[in-house]
Amino acid sequence: MHRIIHAAIGVAFLAAPLAAQTTESTDDTFKWNGKMPAGAWLKVANLNGSINVEQASGDVAEVTGDKDWRRGDPKDVRFAVVKDGNDITICALWGDESTCDIRGAHYHHHGWNGDHNDVRVKFTVRLPKGVNVDVNTVNGALDVSGATAEVQAETVNGGIVAASGGGPVTATTVNGSIRVSMAAAPGKDDLKFRTVNGSIVVTVPANISAELEMETVNGSLTSDFPLTISGKVNPKHLRATIGSGGRRVEMTTVNGSVELRKTG
Repeated sequence: MHRIIHAAIGVAFLAAPLAAQTTESTDDTFKWNGKMPAGAWLKVANLNGSINVEQASGDVAEVTGDKDWRRGDPKDVRFAVVKDGNDITICALWGDESTCDIRGAHYHHHGWNGDHNDVRVKFTVRLPKGVNVDVNTVNGALDVSGATAEVQAETVNGGIVAASGGGPVTATTVNGSIRVSMAAAPGKDDLKFRTVNGSIVVTVPANISAELEMETVNGSLTSDFPLTISGKVNPKHLRATIGSGGRRVEMTTVNGSVELRKTG
């Protein structure tokens, strides 16, 4: 049975408190909150566990991390908070040699062995309107339902569901499906959606213009948009132009279907 300690443990503040922010940590839980302006980035890095993003009710962002385990020692997992201007990076770190900086977590020899330390961290993020979010883990699913700005999501073993009332959104995994929707796609950066074992369904604004590449080995390719095909017609590998072209939209998998939908 999973066990989570809920004993009353004194609150320990990590290092020097960041201005207008609070950080609390016990053996089994972590909590950070602070005001964040629109346009700032909130990055959350995990190794073993899921990350769920919800919309905050105001301009205060909140990140909680709950540990659970069977055989491991929860004290082997610690949390770090790094501030860079208005941007915040929060990492769950396994092992003494692992570090956290503005780019995210850096795991040395992973600092975690599933045979001896199966501690998992479940992050819950409450995201203010207009704040960009970057979430990544290795073993765990990503679920982003409360974003209104840019979203970057990456895992290895887990599916990704990400929706933004703004955008753009990018998503990458290896073992898992990708379901993404965005109400807008500002900027000119490429939009990439990649997995190996899983299907991809992406919903983008109806007025998008892009250079599209869709590829699968075991599955089908589908688009709601009228396409101008480039090169030979291949049911497994498609290159085409949507509208007047421009940014690249790349959707690739090996085992699964690929579908591009438009809003409305």
